[in-house]
Amino acid sequence: MYAYLRGRFTLKSPTSVWVDVQGIGFEVHISLHTYEAIQSLEEGTLYVYQLVKEDAHLLYGFADPSEKEVFLHLLSVSGVGASTARMMLSSLHPTELIRTIVSGNEAGLERIKGIGKKTAQRIVLELRDKMAKIATEISTVSVLKHNTLEQDALIAMTALGIAKNMAEQAIRKALQSDATHTQVESLIKAALKCL
Repeated sequence: MYAYLRGRFTLKSPTSVWVDVQGIGFEVHISLHTYEAIQSLEEGTLYVYQLVKEDAHLLYGFADPSEKEVFLHLLSVSGVGASTARMMLSSLHPTELIRTIVSGNEAGLERIKGIGKKTAQRIVLELRDKMAKIATEISTVSVLKHNTLEQDALIAMTALGIAKNMAEQAIRKALQSDATHTQVESLIKAALKCL
């Protein structure tokens, strides 16, 4: 099983990219999010998932590991195949998709082509807790360097499905009661207690 491909992007389209890895060309299916991330790059790394079917071996590529993780969780849901999961990641940014699932917004999922009411319900039921965990990991692992501690905490809390104004108030309360927070995780935990 492949983990990632690093090479030159010889052909790019919104749905696929050809990656030249030391003279071997791989056709990789991608989401619009990944296309936007690599559109201006000549070369780079794609984190890949290999789908082996009876009539084909397909590669799906992602600009970052968290998008791949979301894709794999989507595949674990009965009724969601690789093309549907890719459509979901093309319709919503991965963090938006996580927020939609964590908040239980079934109607938001139903607006995605190929997702019906039952599938949306199944996705929320099976993935809500898993996506909440991913949201926390994303906010703590890929913290933007120019963000303040409060901004990082706000991003994480909104990714968990908490309304922005409520999250801002909770963060302010947490900082008023203890201004010594130096880690995003501790600030988030304190803010969650203030909700």
